[in-house]
Amino acid sequence: MTATTKAPGSEAAPSAPPWHALQAETVLVRLGCDPASGLSATEVELRQTRDGSNTLPEPPRRSVFSIIARQFKSPLIYILFVAALLAMALSHYGDAVVILLVVLVNALIGAFQEGRAERSMASLRQLSALRVRVLRDGHETSIEARDLVPGDLLLLAAGDAIGADARLIEEAQLQVAEAALTGESVPVRKAVPALPEATGLADRHNMVFSGTYATAGRGRAVVVAIGTRTEVGRIAGLTETATEPKTPLEQRIEQFGRWLVVAALVLFGTVVALGLFRELPLVDVLMVAISQMVSMVPEGLPVAMTIALAVGMQRMAARGAIIRRLSAVETLGSTTVICTDKTGTLTRNEMTVSTLWLPVGLEVAVSGIGYAPEGKFSADDTALAPLLRAAALCNDAQLLPPEKARTEWSVLGDPTEGALKVLAAKAGIDLAQLSRDAPREAELPFDSDTRMMATRHCFADAPRRVFIKGAPEAVLHLCAADGTALVHAARAAAEAMAARALRVLAFAVVEDDPLDPGVGFDPLAGRAHLLGLVGQIDPPREEVKSAVTECRAAGVRPIMVTGDHKLTGLAIARELGIARDGDRAIDGAELERMNETDLRSALDHIAVFARVHPAQKLRIVEALQARGEVVAMTGDGVNDAPALARADVGVAMGITGTEVAKSAAKIIITDDNFATIVGAVEQGRVVYGNLKKVILYLFATSMAEVLVLMLALLGGFPLPLVAVQILWINIVTEGTVTVNLVMDPPDGEEMKRAPVPRDDRLLGRDTLARVALMTPLIAGVTFGWFMWRLEQNVPIELVRTETFTVLAMCAWFNVLNCQSATRSALALGLLKNPWLLGGLSLSMLLQALVLYAPPMNTLFHTVPLAPASLLPLAALASCVLWAEELRKLIVRLGRRRVR
Repeated sequence: MTATTKAPGSEAAPSAPPWHALQAETVLVRLGCDPASGLSATEVELRQTRDGSNTLPEPPRRSVFSIIARQFKSPLIYILFVAALLAMALSHYGDAVVILLVVLVNALIGAFQEGRAERSMASLRQLSALRVRVLRDGHETSIEARDLVPGDLLLLAAGDAIGADARLIEEAQLQVAEAALTGESVPVRKAVPALPEATGLADRHNMVFSGTYATAGRGRAVVVAIGTRTEVGRIAGLTETATEPKTPLEQRIEQFGRWLVVAALVLFGTVVALGLFRELPLVDVLMVAISQMVSMVPEGLPVAMTIALAVGMQRMAARGAIIRRLSAVETLGSTTVICTDKTGTLTRNEMTVSTLWLPVGLEVAVSGIGYAPEGKFSADDTALAPLLRAAALCNDAQLLPPEKARTEWSVLGDPTEGALKVLAAKAGIDLAQLSRDAPREAELPFDSDTRMMATRHCFADAPRRVFIKGAPEAVLHLCAADGTALVHAARAAAEAMAARALRVLAFAVVEDDPLDPGVGFDPLAGRAHLLGLVGQIDPPREEVKSAVTECRAAGVRPIMVTGDHKLTGLAIARELGIARDGDRAIDGAELERMNETDLRSALDHIAVFARVHPAQKLRIVEALQARGEVVAMTGDGVNDAPALARADVGVAMGITGTEVAKSAAKIIITDDNFATIVGAVEQGRVVYGNLKKVILYLFATSMAEVLVLMLALLGGFPLPLVAVQILWINIVTEGTVTVNLVMDPPDGEEMKRAPVPRDDRLLGRDTLARVALMTPLIAGVTFGWFMWRLEQNVPIELVRTETFTVLAMCAWFNVLNCQSATRSALALGLLKNPWLLGGLSLSMLLQALVLYAPPMNTLFHTVPLAPASLLPLAALASCVLWAEELRKLIVRLGRRRVR
């Protein structure tokens, strides 16, 4: 990474000094960057063409062959291979070919779905791509980091991830966490001056590097290296991309599959032992054993799980929730507590100043809403001038007038600060002229620990002034010189405003102070003079109240965790239903005084945590988890990252969230809306519920096949089904509907049930109880028909074909049973899930081919059935549906009596 004397914007030449050894002005000249306006759009396009994209090489895409081969790496598939080999050893070549053919088809389906899931993940990664702020054509803009070019002017603030290697040209108390690159455990303080050429990477304090992030302060830096030419790019070339670990659900599915393999092997041995004990021909015994092995294997389960997760993630993305970790999909269904921020998540984040309070005891009302600078004051503007100037100057936001691309006034930056700019503009203050008349000379950027910000300005007709903005209790602590009476009056006014759901900021001024960034606010204590209080209103989102109600009905408790005053938070919480009778709010100071035992015992009645430090969020999460809660925690700041990582489901804000918060979270909410979080919880339950439906369906049908064959073996009957017929039912008849069963939409009951227990079993008590009803019914209907037709001396080929068809029909009716545990399949209807309707139609068509196509008759040992005989077979198979309908009716009647 060295400087260059080539055309502006080109990468460094090895013979030139490294970037950190050059003066900032020299770097700007050599890269052709104007510090006042950045690069032009035309220059950016030229450099992108020349230097390429700011991306690291992606892992080589797997070939189609490797993806298909991966589908065979399953214990369930191994069982089928063993069955095929045994069939060939017994000279049943047709059976062996069919088994292998259907296994291949299953692998192709699985490969297609895996490719679909990978494409889904790729599109989701695009949605959550790293974004950075740059100065181009004189305007601040947000772009994807991949679009950065050498010479781009990066704008950095606390919480921003750094998308390329860059040389600092300006900084204000900028600190950067570089542990990912250098291993340095604490953030590094940055500086602008040039350094000796021999300076090591970890000591290059005038550089910022790709893959790191700012933790405090702000700065500007010019990009000097992108993509593989960055420091992290060089390291990436030496390492392989790590794969995401399996989720608990995937592990449980794998364990379930291994259990089935063991059960299938035990069953195989049992059947062979029984057959030999009965002195049956070895070939027949082995074919029965093969059939039993095949019947035990739910081949469609791995494919169904892949599709369920992919579909769930796509549905969540469509509703504004981007899933970054697969484990979040299943954990969402178990969530019992949502700790949510207030501003922007529960409220609109459209701040408007509505009330001012002056130290003379005067309260001033301000009219007008939104960002348009239109409104009036209930008092003389002259008396407000010092407060309004401070609000406009101690501020990093920009007020943007309407343009072609924007039809309304808008704010670039923090909405709270933007509302202050609007306030000043309403009083007729020319914001641009004010910035020129009182340029900023120094600053103390906002810090979440001090909850204050300060800026120093030079006035032509007055001494230099330091303006302070922040939480009332923090600013008032610096205003002891104003007297105890004024401080108490201001504190009472702030509490009264907060009780009206206003967000309150205090402003103070210190005359002619140097404002030393290295010392902080301590020298200002006792010297600051209060200018007044500003109260802003941020109305609750209309949809949040119903989302909170839905949350509580689902057994999920919402808790507000906010940086606002506790009275403001409590007022909003009561309005939205988060706080109920007996609930209270505590602030960070009260939380600090509570020991762990007191905190855990008080959690049931704490609805609002206010004025908490980001570090205290972590303590709240851990206290809730210690009580057995499954916690979703929202966050947007860099200091929220530990809490987001520690929470069971970390939720980052897509609009206001920093890149660091997004990296630590499992979910990104694109609209910063609490209702979207609740929707994601619902979708998490839908995904898990659909998987449970599939497991119920496959397990009940597989066990029925085993029971039918065992009854025949124990009763001395011929084989009711041959191995290829069972395989056909498992792969084709069941597979065509299993894949579509996971596409079931919400049934409307998901958010009326309790959260899924963290240790919920795939085959829990309720599932096994339903299997205990379904399996004997399917087996009884199928085997009963088989015995009755044998007693009528019907040819065995015809009996087997009819038995095969009855079992397939039972599977069709049973999939309707599995759509809901309580609601009638007749009420749900197939139109609820068009995919399932299509799957059933396809399954019936394929079954017709097996029955009436001569080549299929040969392969599957079937004979054509008279069309008129299908009706009684369907009527018999429908008993499975009617029995479940009766059970569901009894359950519904029992619930009504309880109510």
